[in-house]
Amino acid sequence: MRISIIGCGYVGLVTGACLAEAGHEVVCTDNDAAKIGVLNQGRIPIYEPHLDQLVDGNRKKEKLVFTDNASEAVRSSSAIFICVGTPPLENGDADLSAIDAVARVIATESASPKLVIEKSTVPVQTGQQLKQALAVYGRKAGVGFRIASNPEFLREGTAVEDFLHPDRIVVGVEDETTERELREIYGPILDGKFNCPVHNPSCPPHEQPNFVVTTINSAELIKHASNSFLALKISYANALADMCERLGANVEEVTRAMGLDPRIRPEFLRAGLGFGGFCLPKDIQAFIRLAERAGMDFALLKEAERINKQRIARFLEKTRNSLWVVKGKRVGMLGLAFKPNTDDIRFAPGIELIRRFLSEGAFVSAYDPAAMDKARAIFPEISYRQNAYEVAKGADALLIVTEWQEFRGLDWERIYDSMARPLVIDGRNLLDPAVMARLGFEYHSFGRPE
Repeated sequence: MRISIIGCGYVGLVTGACLAEAGHEVVCTDNDAAKIGVLNQGRIPIYEPHLDQLVDGNRKKEKLVFTDNASEAVRSSSAIFICVGTPPLENGDADLSAIDAVARVIATESASPKLVIEKSTVPVQTGQQLKQALAVYGRKAGVGFRIASNPEFLREGTAVEDFLHPDRIVVGVEDETTERELREIYGPILDGKFNCPVHNPSCPPHEQPNFVVTTINSAELIKHASNSFLALKISYANALADMCERLGANVEEVTRAMGLDPRIRPEFLRAGLGFGGFCLPKDIQAFIRLAERAGMDFALLKEAERINKQRIARFLEKTRNSLWVVKGKRVGMLGLAFKPNTDDIRFAPGIELIRRFLSEGAFVSAYDPAAMDKARAIFPEISYRQNAYEVAKGADALLIVTEWQEFRGLDWERIYDSMARPLVIDGRNLLDPAVMARLGFEYHSFGRPE
């Protein structure tokens, strides 16, 4: 099929590249001409494992094209995925102005019927507003539009695998024709008939994804409901960590036993600095606002959000209690991205930590395998180092902010010898407290005996 992707951010770029790998002809467009220029030079503006090879291979096969001409992209395809950003407004609502702008372009530039698919995360009932906008702005052309909701469940750092090997594909539709067309679009993924770049040379067997068909309203709600529930699990684990610290228990032992219950499962039950990134904080705010507009006080989500915001303060408290005076101290940070295997620093705890430490007069140095360029654009005044050992050298405290795998395997004896004070504050419970104590470190984490 000929498919257009409007929006070349994390979701749009992964969606376009993976659909091209599945055999479709895909054209991706974005209103950021510089980003399109970078993509047409064969460079990827984000860090996401396996994405570069997908983009490069499908560009060479001319299955994947990038253009800043949105009108051309709209006219050339029968199915259009809307993958533009919906950032939070000050009151927590999603900013849908980009969706509205895209609707106008689709409505005015279409010369043939189109299937328009919401991929962006939007509040429930957005599909009805989109349908109305397409009808109003496209009334002169007399072109028909069908609407569908197809929420994404991509995790940054594993987005390519998540797209090609999903556990479920959710589609909200109004008619059987739309359902059939979406089954055709996802047919190669449902059948496993594509070359998998993640597991080459041989991809292990995967269960066929569940193809879940719902109404448009339900599909839109599923995305927010899923992310909000994951946020609840993280905040629950963090509240448990605080309780464990007060009562002398070990949060990892508690959550491990909890996670063995198949009704609970272990995923997202990790205590630490809390959740960040562009999805969970934004989606939980939007869900709270959605509940308020429906006349409901979703106090449970408000408390989860409050607990998460407290994690930065708890981490700072641990650091202050150890350092006594923060002003003038050299603080080294390992990690900047909100999670490993991505360069995304949006709503990342590390960014807020830098802001707080600078305000208290500390000297901050940092290292992250992927996110330093983006952090440098916000904080050019701090020192960015080439590796973890340079960050540790002469530091009064070393803070683990992102759980990159390489931090687990560092030569911690070497780090001990190089630090001005061998103090480690582990915001991700990445290291073994007993091992760190044996090496001579003053070591603090969340919810574990010290």
